[in-house]
Formats: sequence, C-alpha cells, structure tokens
Amino acid sequence: MRTGRRSQAERDEITVEIGYALLSACFLGAVVFAVIAGPVVVWQFSSAVNTFLLVAGASVAGVLGAVRVVHVLWRHARQHR
Repeated sequence: MRTGRRSQAERDEITVEIGYALLSACFLGAVVFAVIAGPVVVWQFSSAVNTFLLVAGASVAGVLGAVRVVHVLWRHARQHR
C-alpha cells in the first residue's frame, strides 16, 4: 500500500479507470436488461409477467453492473501493486 502523494498522472489514470468501469457497467446493465425485459415489448404477456420481467431485468442488471465496477477497479488495483 502506498503512503505518499500521488502524481497527476496516477490521479488521471484512476479517473480514467473509474470512468471505464462505470461506462462498461452501464453497457452491461443495458444489454442484460434488454435481454431479460425485451420480450415484454415483443410479445403480449399478462401484467404480472410484464412486471416480473421488468423487475427481474432491472435487478439483475443492477447487480451485474455493480459487480462489473468492483471487478474492474480491483483488477486495476492488483496491477499497480
């Protein structure tokens, strides 16, 4: 673990890495949500099934997005030890 001050290049690097983690998490979340909740747009289901698919899609997308952010940032931290 580092105790000294970080250089501007190191601060810029972590800023870019955080941006990448968030952007890739949003993309992953959007794709997963579209795959799970997409059939609601295409087919006619009951309102209970529609609600279930929308909630399930949002839940899984949110969890996978959070896991993606943590994974990217942990990998970045491991590479710079």
